[in-house]
Amino acid sequence: MRTTTGYRAVDKTAPLEQWTFDRRDLRADDVAVRVTYCGVCHTDLHSTRTAGDFPMVPGHEFVGEVTEIGSAVTAFAVGDAVAVGNIVDSCGTCDMCAAGQENFCREFPTLTYGGRDRHDGSTTRGAYSDEYVVRDRFVYHRPDNLDPAAVAPLMCAGITVWEPLRRWNVGPGVRLGVAGIGGLGHLAVKLGRALGAEVTVFTTSAAKVADARKLGAHHVVVSTDEAEMAEQTGALDLIIDCVPVEQDLAPYLNTLALDGTLCIVGYLGSTTVDFIDLLIGRKSLASAGSGGRRYTQDLLNFCGENGIVADVETMPSARVNEAFDRLAANDVRYRFVLDMSDLPG
Repeated sequence: MRTTTGYRAVDKTAPLEQWTFDRRDLRADDVAVRVTYCGVCHTDLHSTRTAGDFPMVPGHEFVGEVTEIGSAVTAFAVGDAVAVGNIVDSCGTCDMCAAGQENFCREFPTLTYGGRDRHDGSTTRGAYSDEYVVRDRFVYHRPDNLDPAAVAPLMCAGITVWEPLRRWNVGPGVRLGVAGIGGLGHLAVKLGRALGAEVTVFTTSAAKVADARKLGAHHVVVSTDEAEMAEQTGALDLIIDCVPVEQDLAPYLNTLALDGTLCIVGYLGSTTVDFIDLLIGRKSLASAGSGGRRYTQDLLNFCGENGIVADVETMPSARVNEAFDRLAANDVRYRFVLDMSDLPG
């Protein structure tokens, strides 16, 4: 076993505390990664404060360097710059895995933390730590020209919006809408603009109009303004909805053109829709989540070629509880990233 230092939650009320624990010895197809930066996702906050199998080590969007490889690994070498996301294994044989969509694995993918290891049944522990051991198929080559701290959120927030951008062939001539400009939405704007789309941002706050334009939006609509929303009737081909709470979908469906699609990636709970809002214009309601291996490396390659990273605030890992408190208060633009170099490992 390998001794690792990280941060754990012991229950849903206690602050995270430093903890020393064991990682597995490398299997033949494993890669050991020295974790340098780990993003703070809202899922981390939710898992540690409202649910979860404790003790829990969060963290599922991280970057680092390869320190050791298993005997069967050929795609990586010691010293390689790499990134890992929120999936670390899958069955590899179902129709979804065969299509490169391991995020939809029929047997459910193994998550980076709180998941079940497919070999020994142990619970996976996340990357709020100095090292992570992961199957090589779920390790990705990281562009050397990008700020590593700002790459980390691409592995969760970035891939979550990238898959629908690719699925609906967003590019020149496509009129793209993005609802909400938080951790997910700000990357959807940057990526959509770089793909050549005409980007419209929907925000509930007039104070965010300038921010949306800085990110690359061509148009900004205050969604609480009925007149502004009415002006957008039939104006968009695709909307990526990054809002993390339940909302009325009718106003957004109204802004779609013929055969337009509203893709929800921010809110994963139940909701209702009036089918007349879909019928008029032959519109579609869709969803997506996380990403498979094919699209994940595709995202990193695209970002490297176009100089795209997340807007981040980096802080020492010892301040993780401050990051959680501020994230809960929505006090971040647009992603916290922990610098893991202050750990003693």
